Amino acid sequence: MNDNVVIMDHPLIQHKLTILRDKRTGSKQFRELVSEIAMLMCYESTRDLPLMDVKVETPLMTTKAKALKGRKMAFVPILRAGLGMVEGVLSLIPAAKVGHIGMYRDPETHQPVDYYCKLPSDLPERDVFVLDPMLATGGSAIDAVASIKKHSPKRIKFLCIIAAPEGLKAFTEAHPDVPVYCAGLDEKLNDHAYILPGLGDAGDRIFGTK
Repeated sequence: MNDNVVIMDHPLIQHKLTILRDKRTGSKQFRELVSEIAMLMCYESTRDLPLMDVKVETPLMTTKAKALKGRKMAFVPILRAGLGMVEGVLSLIPAAKVGHIGMYRDPETHQPVDYYCKLPSDLPERDVFVLDPMLATGGSAIDAVASIKKHSPKRIKFLCIIAAPEGLKAFTEAHPDVPVYCAGLDEKLNDHAYILPGLGDAGDRIFGTK
């Protein structure tokens, strides 16, 4: 496994991922689970944020405590399925800005097609977390990160809920400098470039569409 890839084996994440995979799980619960898993993944992926000492007045005395050392952050979901992860990560870091990158997969070529990009204007001052529940062929994630790199952010991390080995390999080869945080590494892609065993189409299951 690439040193820049973290597969999260936390019991809570794995339990929620199992329910997420179940075809009987409805859209409401599916959305809630995606948000909850994203929150737990955000907790783990921000473990290396720098801290500084600050003084704080407790009800009893003045003491020295820890606070984040001025780190600015931005979350960039890949539309549309990545939207399902935004609420969860913002619940931990509500001051972060949110950008959006719109892509869809061509049904014939399975290649990503860009249609929208709106990012915070001060991206060079921020750590960017790119969000997408699925890393299948890796094409959309690779292109999204390439677009973000043009704006020179401080750092980029990629968060996905499940990944196929083919997509993970393609992404880490294209962007070896970008850490990947993933809740589950699945078996393979099928002939239609869907992840197996997977969880179906994340966008359709989040938004109740077909």
